[in-house]
Amino acid sequence: MSTKGPISQFIQHHYLHFNSAALVDAAKGYEAQLNNGAKMLVSLAGAMSTAELGKSFAEMIRQDKVQIISCTGANLEEDIMNLVAHSHYKRVPNYRDLTPQDEWDLLEKGLNRVTDTCIPEEEAFRRLQQHIYKIWKDAEANGERYFPHEYMYKMLLSGVLEEYYEIDLKDSWMYAAAEKNLPIVVPGWEDSTMGNIFASYVLKGELKASTIKSGIEYMTFLADWYTENSQNGIGFFQIGGGIAGDFPICVVPMLYQDMERTDTPFWSYFCQISDSTTSYGSYSGAVPNEKITWGKLDINTPKFIVESDATIVAPLIFAYLLDW
Repeated sequence: MSTKGPISQFIQHHYLHFNSAALVDAAKGYEAQLNNGAKMLVSLAGAMSTAELGKSFAEMIRQDKVQIISCTGANLEEDIMNLVAHSHYKRVPNYRDLTPQDEWDLLEKGLNRVTDTCIPEEEAFRRLQQHIYKIWKDAEANGERYFPHEYMYKMLLSGVLEEYYEIDLKDSWMYAAAEKNLPIVVPGWEDSTMGNIFASYVLKGELKASTIKSGIEYMTFLADWYTENSQNGIGFFQIGGGIAGDFPICVVPMLYQDMERTDTPFWSYFCQISDSTTSYGSYSGAVPNEKITWGKLDINTPKFIVESDATIVAPLIFAYLLDW
């Protein structure tokens, strides 16, 4: 049994009640899943890549503590943007005090704000655009079609971005995933910056929409992956809510109810980190038990919810799993 490091020891000593205790319980539940031979899906919503989750998440990938990822198109691209344009980002600690004019001034400087952090358009968006466009174009010329994340993997592994690297490569979770060719599903990729850029090329007649594989193809890929990998269970670790969480979790009721494969196992573990409160029709704020009624979780599935800021909670849980 590996020895827990000082961060893990601190967590176990001090995090004894309420959300802190839920954090510890969720981490221990995740660890138990892996020790029992289960696999784990991690879903990333929000702006976790811009929050530099890669500093811990990349090591989770390298140590095989996550087997598949579901993320928004924003998280897919923003980890790479941070890799190539980190020094051009601008932090705005007083973001709560900004006036509409202050926000407009940021726009005119090409700085797109995500809470307290501004992503630089020229160095981040456009830098990726020139390289990814060529990869899209070459695939189309060869009659090939790939998923959005596969194009990103091609770009990272080709080495064309190396001249721009501005952070330690070990802190990029996308690079760690590309090296392992880790399965990723990216539901709703179209609403990301790269998705918008791709759509603009389609409108201009420079690319065909079919060059990017679709969300339906992501779902069918996930259905096959789940079927092939669920012998010892697959856990679900959800950061935030939204489509990054709801899309992949639905694969189980789809297989069970729509495909009538009634031997399909439910998700074997569920944890959500969320600051969304339970309200009227909200998916992000729905308590885990609601998922039982949708055929996603079993009565006995270990369920955890940590109602807190994922930028605080996720690195601590990952630290525990990594014995830091």
